[in-house]
Amino acid sequence: MRVHASYGYAVALLPEHASEIQLDLQYKSGEEALAALNRGVCDIAGFHVPIEGMSQAQIKKYGHYLKPRVHKVIQFITRRQGLIVKRDNPCEIQGLSDLLRDDVRFINRQEDSGTRTLLDELLRREKINPAKVSGYDDEEFTHSAVAAYVAAGMADVGIGVEAAARQFNLDFIPLSYERYLFVCHHRSLQQEAVIRFLEMIRTSQFYQAVRELPGYSPDLCGDVVGVEEALNQSSR
Repeated sequence: MRVHASYGYAVALLPEHASEIQLDLQYKSGEEALAALNRGVCDIAGFHVPIEGMSQAQIKKYGHYLKPRVHKVIQFITRRQGLIVKRDNPCEIQGLSDLLRDDVRFINRQEDSGTRTLLDELLRREKINPAKVSGYDDEEFTHSAVAAYVAAGMADVGIGVEAAARQFNLDFIPLSYERYLFVCHHRSLQQEAVIRFLEMIRTSQFYQAVRELPGYSPDLCGDVVGVEEALNQSSR
């Protein structure tokens, strides 16, 4: 089974639990994964969206690839995104407005990542000009890389998931919860590999592995819903 998906700590658990499936997992941006699904290059695409307040721009962006009569959405996990700061938060960073301070250096995610999209939306809501954030154009390509950058003292704060902060013994300031979703063609739900995939992510063993990741929850994991229902859950 070919899976193209945005990287995440829970996604990285899949290969070790996929004993009944020959899994071909490739990490792509969410948009790249959805485009690959539409081209028939993969069987399942993975991307993440905010649980609350998904912007119309985001709905339009992902809705371009999602066809309600063709696709089904597999609920996966929820996770917490926020600011990753040095242990004991010596810069006393409280929120996004602190990124405007002259004494604060920021490390960002790459432009096509879902985390960067989330950050841009949060900055827009708080009317913060990204051009005034020192380090906004400095990019790393994974949550772990952002956390390592902060841990090494090369930045005071970064954007990423809580699990990355805890991995490097850093502090974490929550900003938003996200829902990670998988998408497939509705006919794929009848394929043996997809049936086994669903069985796998519904097991208590997989649920427990997800719960051990800081900031992650397996609530609704394995539920299959329509495209419109999935997007509406995040746009309320």
